Amino acid sequence: MKIIKLMLVALSMLITCAAYAKTYTVGVALANFDLNFVSILRTQMINELKTLGMNSQFSDAKGDVALQVQQVDDFINQGVDAIILNPVDTQGVRPMMEAAKRANIPLIFVNRKPEVKLDGRMAYVGSDSALSGKLQMEALAKKMHYRGNVAIIMGALSNEEARERTRAVEAVIAQHKEMKVVEKQSAKWQRNEAVDVVSGWLLNGSPIDAIAANNDEMAIGAIMALSQAKNSNVLVAGIDGTPDGLQFIKNGQMAVTVFQDAKGQAIGAVQVAQAMLEQKKTEPYNWVPYETVTLDNYSSFASKNQK
Repeated sequence: MKIIKLMLVALSMLITCAAYAKTYTVGVALANFDLNFVSILRTQMINELKTLGMNSQFSDAKGDVALQVQQVDDFINQGVDAIILNPVDTQGVRPMMEAAKRANIPLIFVNRKPEVKLDGRMAYVGSDSALSGKLQMEALAKKMHYRGNVAIIMGALSNEEARERTRAVEAVIAQHKEMKVVEKQSAKWQRNEAVDVVSGWLLNGSPIDAIAANNDEMAIGAIMALSQAKNSNVLVAGIDGTPDGLQFIKNGQMAVTVFQDAKGQAIGAVQVAQAMLEQKKTEPYNWVPYETVTLDNYSSFASKNQK
């Protein structure tokens, strides 16, 4: 009888614990599902949230800052436990930060670093944008034998990534007296936009020896424009190490890319969110390293950054 009573007490305690166990819901606000790297981030976050037994809701801002602010407000009104934010505009994040702070909801930025000081239950998980531009241009300059004209294709200028990568590329070029920037224009992270930008440069007869693009998608657009013009003399470099980018490295059409670890960023953001919800100590900035990729080592990255 005593054993039965003990078993009943134990069972009662298990039922009580189960009743009080909370399944967290995380709202994930992404800048634009159509961007290749953001799409990879999304897939990896879905996998990690499932692995940790957390529910999730995803929203697509479609590159619209006002829409993203509304989506974050909607998450708060729906009672999510934490928000992961990949901002459309890294300078326009304050309204979302203030809303999350008022609601006492953890806010974790991923991939795009906010240009506002973080405080309270906030963190950033991602990479150092300037370092990727530095690594990209150092590798490209070496292939150019440190002489020649460089054109830069920038991402959306509302993003810290685009501005910092571009500044870093320009800084490397400035170190070499026989190198200079001859063109610089935004293609908003998009392949098709980059085709138009580079086609315009070629039509204008710009003397370009190499193109440094802020991401792989724009680098691929540059390669497509060069191919249409039957120009095989221009070196092209990207950033991200996406599967498409690595394929262009493999076939010799892209000289350099810089691997940005989408999986590491995605998993890191989800794990920081969980740690905050469990009242564990977290760091405000959580850095994920970059790696330079060329034809010599591209195969070691082939299984990474998969959708």
